[in-house]
Amino acid sequence: MSLQIDRTLDVLELYAGHAEGLALSETATRLNLAKGATHRLLSQLTQRGYLEQDEQSQRYRLTLKMVVLGFRHLTNTGLTDVCQPELDKMANITGELVRLTVVDGDHLIWAAQAQGARHGLRYDGNYGRPVNLTATATGKCWLATLDDQRIEQIVASQGFGDPSEVGPKSLRKLYDVLAEIDKTRRQGFGIAYEEGEPGMCAVAAAIKGSTPDAPAVGTLSVAAPTVRTPVEKLQEWGPGVIAAADRLSDLWPIRDFQSSSQARLSA
Repeated sequence: MSLQIDRTLDVLELYAGHAEGLALSETATRLNLAKGATHRLLSQLTQRGYLEQDEQSQRYRLTLKMVVLGFRHLTNTGLTDVCQPELDKMANITGELVRLTVVDGDHLIWAAQAQGARHGLRYDGNYGRPVNLTATATGKCWLATLDDQRIEQIVASQGFGDPSEVGPKSLRKLYDVLAEIDKTRRQGFGIAYEEGEPGMCAVAAAIKGSTPDAPAVGTLSVAAPTVRTPVEKLQEWGPGVIAAADRLSDLWPIRDFQSSSQARLSA
């Protein structure tokens, strides 16, 4: 049964990165499965409404059911209700895109945003794109809350990202990453300049846990085009981003939601 569950999750994770869909044969090849087993998985997921098949191309693709489930859970945590005002306030101050992530194991997940740019060049980001931990201000500031041994384990597992999918100044050596993270710890916020994407930069701070020893629960960042944002401006925003992240830590709703859920399960 666990093998079947693993294969089902492998399918969903594979299709999450291919909005245009995949053919049965390509799915089988990518997952190293027999076509018959792959067809049974895809058929079952289609029957449950997680996949749909194009009548002409016969390619399978994800429906919005996963998105609906995710937003339903996000709504129930109270995250957007509590945190959105802080994001809106920071977006108005900076005039740029402000984003929130939550920690999920060894990954960061985009959870909410506020757009401060009202005209001209705007950056809207990509919710579906994973957070590259070594090439983003968001990733750096979260990694800075961990010890070096765990950082090395995470980097060894996730790597530095495909060079074609990151910016020209992304770090490609572990010792460079550790040096940048040490700098991030000292200044209290992380900066990335044309590392996550060409022509983009960002500053971010970690949202702390409920106690000094608790792990960080998320991050808050401001992202902007480099054409109007020198490094000095990111550094000026840094203290304000830290202050907003600290306020979010005091307000953080997921912690209380998870605690109450665990209490109900143990009752």
